Amino acid sequence: MDIMEGKNGEYTGTINCQGSLLDLSKPVVMGIINITEDSFFAGSRTQHIDLILQRAAQHLEEGAQILDIGAQSTRPGAIAVGPDTELERLLPAVRTLKEHYPQAIISIDTYYANVAEQTIHAGAAIINDISAGDMDKDMIPTAGRLQVPYIAMHMKGTPADMQQRPDYEDVTQEVLDYFIRKRAECLQAGIKDIIIDPGFGFGKTIAHNYTLLKKLHVFHMLDCPLLIGISRKSMIYKLLDITPAEALNGTTILHTLALQQGARILRVHDVKAAVEAVKITQYMNAR
Repeated sequence: MDIMEGKNGEYTGTINCQGSLLDLSKPVVMGIINITEDSFFAGSRTQHIDLILQRAAQHLEEGAQILDIGAQSTRPGAIAVGPDTELERLLPAVRTLKEHYPQAIISIDTYYANVAEQTIHAGAAIINDISAGDMDKDMIPTAGRLQVPYIAMHMKGTPADMQQRPDYEDVTQEVLDYFIRKRAECLQAGIKDIIIDPGFGFGKTIAHNYTLLKKLHVFHMLDCPLLIGISRKSMIYKLLDITPAEALNGTTILHTLALQQGARILRVHDVKAAVEAVKITQYMNAR
């Protein structure tokens, strides 16, 4: 499919999160909780259960509608941990969060099908897979069987090698074609709620990232909600010659640009700032 054929309309439906309908006619914010020792942004690292609860409480109080929990770093060059280690970290966190915040919608950041299945049974409601099923052939069939929303992200390579000279003839067209194939695969597996994430920083140069951001609107032809994960990433801090800790202003600017092109979920470290960007953009769009 050629990118010129895309429709301009943005996604305005709902997704079914274990019986709770999440309205995406307006953008929502997903707060990140990293249960890791080596996330690229030190301010997001949380391991002790009390700190996990504290981070979740802050995210929810500031307006997050989804909590995204991950148990291994996927920064460039990261060394993968196995599914058993992920489960040891994730299951207690999910169970405790559901005990304290039973209405919270929890997303699990994993590319292991078994981890996804066990954490969904423990109370999570969404699978967030950075490999879109490419790193575990059982993932997409599992998501279809569980009947939960599935976030499919584009990544060229793996976290260990994805930033070693990534190359595209046309990054937007290649990512779009990838999602056309993945959407068909997900639908065939019975997944009803497919969310797409272009994968900023995953096998892409700074130039690739900004090209994708500029052309986000073309992905609306897929008729899927668009998730954007750009919070404090290298496309911001390397361009500005600052650190991830100093990248909030740049993050907010890029969130605003993404919202103007119909992004429906912002995956963020800083919920308050993202919620404010959503409110201002929504107000402007209503004028």
